[in-house]
Amino acid sequence: MTVNENGRRSSPEPHGARRRRSNTAGGERPSTIRDVAAQAGVSLATVSRTLAGNYPVSAETRARVMAAVDSLHYVVNVHAKALSGRVAGPIALVIRDITGPSLAHVAAGVEQEAAGRGRLSLVCATHDDSAREDDLVQLMREQHAAAVVLVGGAVQDEAYQRRMADYATALDAAGSRLVLVGRPPLPGDLPVTVVQYDNRGGAFQATDHLLTAGHRRVLLLGGTPGLSTNEQRRDGFLHALRAHGVAYAEELDVPGAYTRLSGYQRTREALAAGLEFTAVFAGTDMVATGALAALREAGLDVPGDVSLVGFDDVPFAADLTPALTTVRVPYEDLGRTAVRLALEREERLGGDDHVVLSTQLVIRQSVRALS
Repeated sequence: MTVNENGRRSSPEPHGARRRRSNTAGGERPSTIRDVAAQAGVSLATVSRTLAGNYPVSAETRARVMAAVDSLHYVVNVHAKALSGRVAGPIALVIRDITGPSLAHVAAGVEQEAAGRGRLSLVCATHDDSAREDDLVQLMREQHAAAVVLVGGAVQDEAYQRRMADYATALDAAGSRLVLVGRPPLPGDLPVTVVQYDNRGGAFQATDHLLTAGHRRVLLLGGTPGLSTNEQRRDGFLHALRAHGVAYAEELDVPGAYTRLSGYQRTREALAAGLEFTAVFAGTDMVATGALAALREAGLDVPGDVSLVGFDDVPFAADLTPALTTVRVPYEDLGRTAVRLALEREERLGGDDHVVLSTQLVIRQSVRALS
């Protein structure tokens, strides 16, 4: 029996039913594993074994422990579990921009595959800031991410390769994995997984389709010079010209950003400069929509006057008027494959860590054959 401040007697609390002590004035501290053990009337080891599920305990003991967990609103320290290797680390997706339609589909593939394997997926945007990318990779390393997936083309200079090599070795040392999606492999024997898609083949198919239809003056609205995605698509374009015996026209090779506005401006400038062309190969579908707007503004019909092809096959491509002929990239499959290869690399016993997914030309109504 105890006596309270009013002099009244009160019965002691039952064993294990003590209130959580406050660690701040007027507040309660979070419940701990010791609180759970006290309320359930078992040892700390028994609580730990029950929650981990890796040691047999009786049904009665499990019920008591879980009842205490529920009543105390106890939350397992996931970070501590990650350190001990008893919880599956998340999959971190680091991309330039979360609003782009193609990157959003990669994110969807990552999330679907991660969720199917019981993993949390985290999406981070760099906004083309290499310092922010450095910080995000380090943060994901500290959070014990199972894999860090970097998506999108890059300028493959020495500084970039050094950064990626540093990422790969640092993540590997922490038990994580660097996965490059849509980027070429790194030189040397580094712990990195690479998932690419066939940019060159897709660009060859698109250009071949235009050349087979009789077009000889094709305006190429490519990407930023040096960007891996642009260089690969441009290589496919040039290969198709050579295969058809068509001379390369430098004035029709117009690089720029992969945006709708850039596609619109470059097409207007080409028309204003009096360049002669009967077809446009846009480096992305977003660029193609800008080109389409500029052509219509100039009173030109697509495909009656100028044919048009894009690259990506984003969802709106089929809804344009005319429906856009374009190259389909398996963006969701890229995301799923990235997660699968990263998580199954130990099971594959040194299996392939570099895969290239195929692309496909989707023929719609934006290309006209010349007589």
